[in-house]
Amino acid sequence: MSYSKRLALLILIDSMIVSFSVFMSHFFLNPYVQVFDTAMLVASLTLLLSHHLFSHYLGLYKKVWRYASLEELRGILLVITLSIIITAGVQGIFFGQVYERALIVTWMMHIILIGGVRFAWRYYNTYEFTLFNLKQKSQEVAQQDKKRTLIIGAGAAGQMLAKQMCGKNQTDSKVVGFIDDNFTLHKLSVVNLPIMGSVKDLPEVVAHHQINHIVIAMPSVGRTRVKEIITEASKVVKNVQTLPMIEDIALGKISVSQIRDVEIQDLLGREPVELDIDSISSEIEGQTIMVTGAGGSIGSEICRQLVKFAPERLIMLGHGENSIYTIHMELRTYNIKTELIPAIADVQDRDRIFQVMQEFQPTYVYHAAAHKHVPLMEANPKEAVKNNVFGTKNVAEAADAASVKTFVLVSTDKAVNPTNVMGSTKRIAEMVIQQLAQTSRTKYVAVRFGNVLGSRGSVIPLFKKQIENGGPVTVTHPEMTRYFMTIPEASRLVLQAGTLARGGEIFVLDMGEPVKIVDLAKNLIHLSGFTENEIPIHFTGIRPGEKMYEELLNENEVHPKPVFPKIFIGNTVENDYSKVRILLDTHAELTEHQLSDYVLSLANDKESELFSLVK
Repeated sequence: MSYSKRLALLILIDSMIVSFSVFMSHFFLNPYVQVFDTAMLVASLTLLLSHHLFSHYLGLYKKVWRYASLEELRGILLVITLSIIITAGVQGIFFGQVYERALIVTWMMHIILIGGVRFAWRYYNTYEFTLFNLKQKSQEVAQQDKKRTLIIGAGAAGQMLAKQMCGKNQTDSKVVGFIDDNFTLHKLSVVNLPIMGSVKDLPEVVAHHQINHIVIAMPSVGRTRVKEIITEASKVVKNVQTLPMIEDIALGKISVSQIRDVEIQDLLGREPVELDIDSISSEIEGQTIMVTGAGGSIGSEICRQLVKFAPERLIMLGHGENSIYTIHMELRTYNIKTELIPAIADVQDRDRIFQVMQEFQPTYVYHAAAHKHVPLMEANPKEAVKNNVFGTKNVAEAADAASVKTFVLVSTDKAVNPTNVMGSTKRIAEMVIQQLAQTSRTKYVAVRFGNVLGSRGSVIPLFKKQIENGGPVTVTHPEMTRYFMTIPEASRLVLQAGTLARGGEIFVLDMGEPVKIVDLAKNLIHLSGFTENEIPIHFTGIRPGEKMYEELLNENEVHPKPVFPKIFIGNTVENDYSKVRILLDTHAELTEHQLSDYVLSLANDKESELFSLVK
């Protein structure tokens, strides 16, 4: 039903109730006296108008009555009481007396009927009550074949969810009861369902009640605790689901359709980074923005985040036409005013990059185009140098020539004390923009990411595919750790770095504690409904160029205080850029092995035997 029709229906029902209440109160008190006198008609009209006025002002007609609670009842009491007071005032002014008994009876009938209609509607929507309760009984019989569901969290969210799952024949689950860590609730019941204990009692509760489905309904609980609960629940039941976080739940409405499978990012165990939306909006709104590598995992998400801030134009530059086509078509479906401009170009093509930059004159450039796969770049160092170093140099110098305000380089934690070609080339790319920052009016900054969950080439898609194929899941080493973040977090950090930039900085995100890759694999196996006996883990050994653990800042770069909550800035480190120039001038003459040796030495600020030869 549309809002206008719903409003009209409520006004009609309330008008009938108000008129009926006034009539019946006069009739009960004076059954042999003429009811339709002037006083009664004036009282009816006053009560009617004041009721509608206060209902509108206090939002009574906008309430979602299927979720009505004591708050809505309080609103009804307030509206009716104020209406009666106004009516009493009118009677006193125009007729010289107040019909107290009639108004009291009217007040009571008004509350009973108005409240009764609202809460009857709620009851009907919740339980679909029918004559003799036959429908509910038939549902109870049907529930015998349903999944036996346990809800963790007996708060408002859990109760709303239980009511829907019990009262509607729209799920394949039968709610057995609740688990809640509030010990004062234990052995009590809510919505006619028992609270069976706390999370530590899960194994006994699941075994005793034959639970095969758990829903975590704790949207306001911190992610660290949610991670712990998911881990415990996954040990005893394969099918674990959760409700969205509290910020995703609008107007306090919980719906069965909002239940989702637990995702791997739920196990990061930290709160997502909050951003200064106002500062980002003031910088981006109405500007021309360019994103390189716009078809990639990070680049495409940066585009999705950017359009929320209403830039005038967004240039999506990339080498792969299919990926640029995909993000362009996706953004076209959004209701935005931003002009979307796909640009097919290779960052290694210097002339083309300068031409695009001069044509569109962007205010911000987010450089996400890069080769990032460690083993592949280890085997192809020349391609890594051409794309990650020369590509960055081309885009950065084109930005300088076009007087771009801010240039943000997407870097990696592998650029810190790098042991591989990919990390080394990204560190050299940082050195290139730090050198430009010393002379250019453009502000150049870099943002270092950890591993991004779900991005192309990351471990999660690989693990999922291996699980789908029946295993084994391959992990390089049982002690290998990595920092992890989500794709939206990574993209937001890029935008925030642009607003914080002064020139030459390296920004990093506080990503909590590093996670063991083997633990990530185990969690994903369990979330997929398997055990490690069914999907074994196979250790393959550390690959060439891989570290056992990653760092976010070199010890010389560490700046102890965050510049923004959970965002740190590295101190600018002096580098001998003459060695970078030697690499730029001689890379074509070097063999793959020589080039690999040189970039590693250069990125780690160490002398290379090759340096003396090419100097």
